[in-house]
Amino acid sequence: MWSDVKPILRPRPDSNDDADYFPSTPRKDWSIGVAKVVSFLAVFMAGLILGSSINAHFGRFYTSQADLFFPRAVYSDCDGNCLSLKHFIKPSHLMHSMTDEELFWRASMVPRMAEYPFQRVPKVAFLFMTRGALPFAPLWDRFFKGHEGLFSVYVHSLPDYRLNVSKESAFHGRQIPSEEVSWGSITLVDAEKRLLANALLDFSNERFVLLSESCIPVYNFPTVYEYLISSAYSFVHSFFDDSKQCKGRYNRRMAPLIKLSEWRKGSQWFELNRELATSIIADRKYYPLFPKYCRPSCYPDEHYIPTYLYMFHGGSNANRSVTWVDWSRGGPHPAMYGAKDITVEFIQAIRNNGTKCEYNSQPTSVCYLFARKFAPAALEPLLNISSTVMEF
Repeated sequence: MWSDVKPILRPRPDSNDDADYFPSTPRKDWSIGVAKVVSFLAVFMAGLILGSSINAHFGRFYTSQADLFFPRAVYSDCDGNCLSLKHFIKPSHLMHSMTDEELFWRASMVPRMAEYPFQRVPKVAFLFMTRGALPFAPLWDRFFKGHEGLFSVYVHSLPDYRLNVSKESAFHGRQIPSEEVSWGSITLVDAEKRLLANALLDFSNERFVLLSESCIPVYNFPTVYEYLISSAYSFVHSFFDDSKQCKGRYNRRMAPLIKLSEWRKGSQWFELNRELATSIIADRKYYPLFPKYCRPSCYPDEHYIPTYLYMFHGGSNANRSVTWVDWSRGGPHPAMYGAKDITVEFIQAIRNNGTKCEYNSQPTSVCYLFARKFAPAALEPLLNISSTVMEF
């Protein structure tokens, strides 16, 4: 009877309940098994990560190679216009961060193809060099009105100066990046080249005329436009004489690049076609001689362009200026005309004063399209007679 009674099994004080219901496993073997599982999982995850990385690398490689031939999409940081022809042939903004060296390099680019892949209407670029205000802006605006698309305006002023003109003015937003300019120094030539280079960035600009804040037009826009666009020659005054103001300014250290027989003097106020303007911008051989050897009392702005064109483009130059200036009073500066000087007869005398010149190898009496120097007070009387005398 007592043999049929089974003893009640109680867990040992140091055992756990689960150990009495499952086959017993030594604690050491169980720990080793867990460690192996953890190690296996670690190795597995490392392999998975490494494999994904390699797959992504080769995927990007083959994708990038395929995109060379089968591009799938445009770059997201381009607004659709950054490589457009429109932005290349005519910059939408005049202000930029290029240095002069970068600007001149960019402006010296010349297409090898004779035909343009766009409808090109040749324009006249009016290059204004001024220290500050443009007192005759209202007169020029009247001159430009109604002829949009046939001209461009560029203004080189003191670096910190801002023109105060209305949004409707042809001068609004037309200032270029500029530097300080000193009369009689090489900085004047630098400013001229800066104006030319910025205007060359617009491929529609065909003629380039340099003007100052004291210049006025003496003919209407259609006459000026047709005269310049149809001319077979550029208009740069260039001459040589034995005077102290010409021969006396030559420095023999310019030889052999520039000989005395090639030395020339002329008016600063030029008019150039696109080919000659590009050639001047691209010159890095002869220009450096002028800041070195043409110093007061040698004035680079009176010698560099006249000399350079005589040496290399003499056959393309009419050898005269289209800007009238009165030097009859003597001195280092031309005569200045104010309000009391402005009469119908005076402007008519500038337009047709008996001077004879040649235009496209034919004699003409229309020799001057612009005139200087005029004081700001001359604006009002000029506006009063512009419609009857200048016809604008």
